[in-house]
Amino acid sequence: MLLAREFIAYVSRELVTRLTPSSFETSNPVVAAELIAQVIEEDLSIEDKLNDEVRDLLEEYSEYMRRENVSYQEMFRRVKNQLLAQRKVIRASGRDANEGMKLSRDKINDLSHKIVAAVRKSRDFRVRKDQNELRLALVREITDLLQMEERIDRAARQKIKSQKREIAEGGDEYEVLHRRYYAEELKKLGINFNA
Repeated sequence: MLLAREFIAYVSRELVTRLTPSSFETSNPVVAAELIAQVIEEDLSIEDKLNDEVRDLLEEYSEYMRRENVSYQEMFRRVKNQLLAQRKVIRASGRDANEGMKLSRDKINDLSHKIVAAVRKSRDFRVRKDQNELRLALVREITDLLQMEERIDRAARQKIKSQKREIAEGGDEYEVLHRRYYAEELKKLGINFNA
């Protein structure tokens, strides 16, 4: 998943804190945050499942790709784009679109619509603003939190670059260090990241 579950839980708690009572009221902030987290996790898991499906499809054609000298990454991108379009799924990754955040603007917008729909259906919320005003407030707050996450990710990557020897990105050692430094940065915000 593009965002760690712990970070999704943090985002959800922050959304409830930041938007209460100006945008909505809730009698149980914990349940409200769990509902928002569930909406985000379910939506992001759609693309994860699609990625797995693409991997399975490409595995069936691995011999053809090898014989025809077709790049796995290029084929993965093409097949994924085709499935995203067919299923009308909005691409989650903002980095693919050079937007600098883990989630694209389109995905943030889509999530805001889904969160508003869930909030309006739930008895745990009393919406105080117009539906679109609430949606725009969600977009602002989610964007702000994702920009903070991007700074955390950059700080973790910078710590890796500052090592005495060069550590190649994408390798096992890099991933272990990134998860550790990322968790340290999150811990400064009071987020426990159980990597």
